[in-house]
Amino acid sequence: MIAAPKPAASLLRTAWLCILAVLLAACGTLPPPAPRPESHAPAPSPQTALARIAKASTADPEQSGFRLMPTGQYALQARIELARRAERTLDLQYYQIFNDRTGRYLLRTLRDASLRGVHVRLLIDDLYTSGMDPLLLGLDAYPNVEVRLFNPFPTGRKNFLTRFAANAGDFDRVHRRMHNKLFIADGVMAVAGGRNIADEYFMVGAGANFVDLDTFVIGALLPRLSQIFDDYWNSARVRPLREIVETGASDAALQAEFERLTSAEARPVVRIIAPPAEAGGAETVELLGSTGGTPAPEAPPPNDVLGYGPIGAELDAGKIGLVWADAQAYADNPDKVIGWKQTYAAVPIEDVDSVRYNVVEMMRRARREAVITSPYLIPGPNGMETLRHSIETYHVQYTLVTNSLAATDEPVVHTGYRRYRPQMLALGVNLYELSPQRVSRSLRLGRFSSSIGRLHAKSAVVDQEKVFIGSMNFDPRSDQHNTEMGLFIDSPVIAQQVLKLVDVIRQQGAYRVTLAADGRDLVWTATDPGGVDHEVEEPETDIWTRAMLEVLSVITPEGLL
Repeated sequence: MIAAPKPAASLLRTAWLCILAVLLAACGTLPPPAPRPESHAPAPSPQTALARIAKASTADPEQSGFRLMPTGQYALQARIELARRAERTLDLQYYQIFNDRTGRYLLRTLRDASLRGVHVRLLIDDLYTSGMDPLLLGLDAYPNVEVRLFNPFPTGRKNFLTRFAANAGDFDRVHRRMHNKLFIADGVMAVAGGRNIADEYFMVGAGANFVDLDTFVIGALLPRLSQIFDDYWNSARVRPLREIVETGASDAALQAEFERLTSAEARPVVRIIAPPAEAGGAETVELLGSTGGTPAPEAPPPNDVLGYGPIGAELDAGKIGLVWADAQAYADNPDKVIGWKQTYAAVPIEDVDSVRYNVVEMMRRARREAVITSPYLIPGPNGMETLRHSIETYHVQYTLVTNSLAATDEPVVHTGYRRYRPQMLALGVNLYELSPQRVSRSLRLGRFSSSIGRLHAKSAVVDQEKVFIGSMNFDPRSDQHNTEMGLFIDSPVIAQQVLKLVDVIRQQGAYRVTLAADGRDLVWTATDPGGVDHEVEEPETDIWTRAMLEVLSVITPEGLL
């Protein structure tokens, strides 16, 4: 919906921010990095408990073992179990780690690991760290912990607006971000996929929760994943936290603040109001709120939609049941965020190690069908040409699943997507859009309670045997501006599991979108019995949201979406 008019104080604040952007633009340039030695993950020790479990679980040392994790509680438990059981190293790389129950609990688990002697390296993109400096400084103050920021904001760190205002002169750099998600324990077990670290990615958000997808992985792929992490960790685009955030506090003081912020019990935040000395009487206390209150996550349900039980029980048993397959991992060059392009004799060429290149190649090799899920879907001219060539030349049947306008958390991106909807439908693409109301009623997709459901999974299945799972959306931002990471798995079994998840989404939580009889208007058809069709108007939206979309579609350049 269109926001209500801002109060005078808010308008004044906005005006001052505009002035601040002009005054501080020159202050936002990132200074040259200080010299630092490169840091690399040590070779895994076969003596750790996780290494012994990995060996006992290995079916083929030349392949990798996978377990898909479509259920949020299972995906969170897997990360926590790895952090608790790690003995030597924990390497984490994330686009977002929020200062909420999930984020604080995981950071506290990393703190506990460091106190056991585990070397913790945490790399986080700096876009959404507003207000988290005390939390991150506190974690960084513990022995064995290093926290680094990717593409940091050197000034204006107070909130999202001041960051971009203070760094306006460096906008071409700061709007490019690291979108990768990776968690590695002792160099032998990992979790990768689409989830950030926040309540809504693990089905405990109050307002909205995401249908998402990760995979647990061990085996031959682990050295490559560690290499990807090291390449980013040692990149010139990365800075140690304390090189960006200055603090005069001692490590002990920073640790005490971390303890206060992440304690299991909520602690009141009060302001003591002392009366004037001549008035006498007792001081009064004003309750401002509370901090901490980071209880342990709830236990996951007995089984997920694929029939798997919690991975912690199998770790206790010393062996994990996995699907074994050949696989590759790719990640974009960290220098993508400064506009780097691979060249040969000064001529730009495709970066064959990029995620986009390998996803497009997988699509081009499709001969029967391709099924894609992406929360943000803007094919662009090149993507439309790939679709057209596959469909017209090889008669490939495409099925695309994305968010509806009602489900998306990025309505601006939806303006770019809807420009291509009629073209895709005219080509014969099967198009489905997630319904936030319907998906929230599906018990197989998670426990949403009173929250709405949104799609966040990024996957592709080609010819029922080749699978992509990763961080890359099918939109210009992932293509041109953000760095991404992805796993490419050759496995009919994994392919069938992903297709099963997509079928559940389509049947229980989505509308099918088709062209109306006039060939111009659209029809949204609920796929469950008794579902209501919607013609012309985007379902589950109001007139103000649709009006806003019309305005945004005119003024928003596709290249920035």
